[in-house]
Amino acid sequence: MITVDDDLLRELYRRMSRIRKFEDTTKELLLAGELYGAFHTSTGQEASIVGSCMALRIDDSMVGTHRSHGHPIGKGAQLDRLLAELMGKETGVNQGKGGSMHLSDFSIGSLGETSIVGSGLPVATGAALAYKMRGDDNVSLCFFGDGASNQGTFHESLNLAAIWKLPVVYVCENNGYGELTSAKDAISVEDISIRAVGYDMPGVTVDGQDVLAVFEAVSEAVDRARRGDGPSLVETKTYRFENHAVGRLPEHYRSAEEVEYWRTERDPLALFRQVLIERGFDEQQIDDLDAAVSEEIVAAIEFARQSPAPPPEAAFTHLFSPSAG
Repeated sequence: MITVDDDLLRELYRRMSRIRKFEDTTKELLLAGELYGAFHTSTGQEASIVGSCMALRIDDSMVGTHRSHGHPIGKGAQLDRLLAELMGKETGVNQGKGGSMHLSDFSIGSLGETSIVGSGLPVATGAALAYKMRGDDNVSLCFFGDGASNQGTFHESLNLAAIWKLPVVYVCENNGYGELTSAKDAISVEDISIRAVGYDMPGVTVDGQDVLAVFEAVSEAVDRARRGDGPSLVETKTYRFENHAVGRLPEHYRSAEEVEYWRTERDPLALFRQVLIERGFDEQQIDDLDAAVSEEIVAAIEFARQSPAPPPEAAFTHLFSPSAG
């Protein structure tokens, strides 16, 4: 059992609250026309994200998915620069060129995210290989969804990581649906973690709505990787409260009753709030944490709105340009 003190409990809740309030706010901004393009939220998956990221050091790396506003926040990203990125502003973490699905933030070890399902798995595996070749004790963590567990990149990455005993932790955020397809209709096993057996690595499934359960499981996997004992697969059973993409697709693939159940009975913030109260925190202390996050969100909106757009010539920077020779 991993010891969790009051300071860590506060930070776990604070980061979960930051993700929830950030995504609630950006959804409003999108529907109001201040943000553009496809927009995939991780609302409801905060415990899976924060429990995993808090098991890492700041100099460890993390690879996200197309649903990755929450992952950099879980790793410690600045909300103002992150929101500026979503608004396409020059002060964004990628000078406005990454946007919602393709941002990165090397200052916190976020190596990036892409819209291609399963594409982050080889990236995280490659980062782990680099750590091992350099003799570092860093760990690479890869987030991916249930749909990506059927991709060839999943099997190829886990196979190589096992052969070379790479310091990588694979975290499958199983939210029950690959876009509009139920995992029950597309995956041959009930628990994706069982697939770890095929690659001779530990595999465990945990309640993805319980931040402490996720933190403990991923911490053990991170410690194992850092010791040089190789990779692990952690599956978090979680749920996304919003549709696959905000405002873009009809939600005919799951019932309103199912969504309402998860929102009311399995909300990770509400569940953890109760844990904090049982650990001796009072309601006002928790409300103060939420209030401080709300102030941070207001400041981030102002920063992003006041930030300049990239100049036209910026379209020609950060491009691949092979040498003439």
